Amino acid sequence: MSFIKALEKTFQESSSRELAIPMENYMKNHFTFYGIKTEKRRSIFKTIWQEHHDEVKQNCREIAWQLFALKEREMHYCGIEILIKNLKKNYQRDDIQLIEKILTTNSWWDSVDTIAKYLLGEYLIAFPNETKKVIDRFSDSNNMWLNRSAILFQLSYKQKTNADFLFRECIKHAHSKEFFIQKAIGWALREYGRFYPNEVKEFVNQTTLKPLSTKEALKNIS
Repeated sequence: MSFIKALEKTFQESSSRELAIPMENYMKNHFTFYGIKTEKRRSIFKTIWQEHHDEVKQNCREIAWQLFALKEREMHYCGIEILIKNLKKNYQRDDIQLIEKILTTNSWWDSVDTIAKYLLGEYLIAFPNETKKVIDRFSDSNNMWLNRSAILFQLSYKQKTNADFLFRECIKHAHSKEFFIQKAIGWALREYGRFYPNEVKEFVNQTTLKPLSTKEALKNIS
């Protein structure tokens, strides 16, 4: 597609191996980077997107998936951003299949957390009757990133967070030895605690959580 080719060409022209090395190190060398800082990457992306607006709008799901299948991490970020902007208030029921694919492809905390909050979370607002089925499946999966997503999908819900879902997921994964699961539990509870600190404090006091989860959950609660 011409959008992807134009984006690749401009990113290649703007690449910096000097900047890419620390980016790759920060991500534990799981990914290749062009070496383009966030502000510049977004500026380039916005320009190319505007030049190919109709193509992206009409093929947003296919383009996003093609970007996610490429090796450069900047391309994955662009794919996520395309979906966030184009699917808002425009979700289809079977979009959960694409969301699950990108959650489990080139997975790491930076992509998974954004997808969980802004795509999975928004999808389940659009289709609330799908929530239990989807979250149960993700939570029961052998894929740790799907488990993390099941814990974090309500991050943007604020006062509308379903506490029963949140606490259930925290209890279910409370004994996980995975750092990213322990951290997710603490983060999700801390966010909920911004609005209901007493509920979180009581939950933590009554639940056996890993020390990291407890520390993160109570970080801002006196």
